[in-house]
Amino acid sequence: MFKVTHKDKDTNARVGLLETLHGNVETPEFMPVGTQATVKALSNEELKYCGAQVILGNTYHLYLRPGMEVIKNAGGLHKFMSWDGPILTDSGGFQIFSLATLMKTKKEGVEFRSHVDGSRHFLTPEDVVRLQEELGSDIIMPLDECLHYPCPKDKVARSIELTRNWAHRSKEALKSKRLLFGIVQGSTYPDLRKKSAEQLIEIGFDGYAIGGLSVGEPTDLMYEMMESAAKYLPCDKPRYTMGVGMPQDFFRAIEMGIDLFDCVVPTRNGRNGAAYTNEGRLIIRNGKYSKDLRPLSESCDCAVCRNYSRSYIRHLFNTEEILGLRLTSLHNVYFYVNLLKRIRQAIRESRFVEFKKEFLTNKIW
Repeated sequence: MFKVTHKDKDTNARVGLLETLHGNVETPEFMPVGTQATVKALSNEELKYCGAQVILGNTYHLYLRPGMEVIKNAGGLHKFMSWDGPILTDSGGFQIFSLATLMKTKKEGVEFRSHVDGSRHFLTPEDVVRLQEELGSDIIMPLDECLHYPCPKDKVARSIELTRNWAHRSKEALKSKRLLFGIVQGSTYPDLRKKSAEQLIEIGFDGYAIGGLSVGEPTDLMYEMMESAAKYLPCDKPRYTMGVGMPQDFFRAIEMGIDLFDCVVPTRNGRNGAAYTNEGRLIIRNGKYSKDLRPLSESCDCAVCRNYSRSYIRHLFNTEEILGLRLTSLHNVYFYVNLLKRIRQAIRESRFVEFKKEFLTNKIW
């Protein structure tokens, strides 16, 4: 299912191959977020052009809209959204805890009201696995409890026991050959991160995710917690850091041995005029670009940079033309996916550390 093909000589960075029912995935890899069966503003053809290998869906959102009957009628999520590559679906736990109203956590599962229409729902860990199997997900994430930052240690300790219980039930509920990842929690407490990782390893999963990061904690603390979990995870299994995705984060996480990433940054920030380039972040709305005929990045070979100027894209944003946010989103996803491709190549050529230094020096993100 997962094989490490190359290792960096100076760090824990590695290149791997992850096998799924809808194709193989080279890692490290960035996975664009398609919460509601679409990566916002981009077509599947554009995602393929960018080189995306995997995209994400969200069980909570898809369960509420369009609903499982609609997706099952289409033959599953792949056919519904016309994507023939691998799909990872998040359990929706984070969304239940952050979006739903009147949410109550019980040992049996989670009771909540929909943020869409106020309807009442109750989902167990078994329900969440079943829903993702009905979607046809290649990689399934189990229901876990997502805590806010900061959080008292005694509450976190109780929470990882609940997450362990739900993870065990999720594995027991899996009926198909889909991949099931366990999710390490533990907030900002290294000993609880270690305990959570060890509990999940004892259950045994196809891969392991590190959750509960990038929820408001300082960046240095995020890296510390990431390392607190990563160093205990099996080397022969894929490791996935959830929701972490600034360019500098990739290098720090990959040198810890992380293989998979997802984040809304390239599309969400792109829709607001932030372009990510080899030269750093560029805010295209700024007045200094009004007559700038250079591309977003002179070192980028994407279709946007080959055909459109900063001046034109700034005009599109200032006149609220949809094309502006589409172009910036397309460039950003291309940049993100190909940055991970370049990192894979650097690891293969034993120059990861050099590439990291070259890429990050004097850049503002």
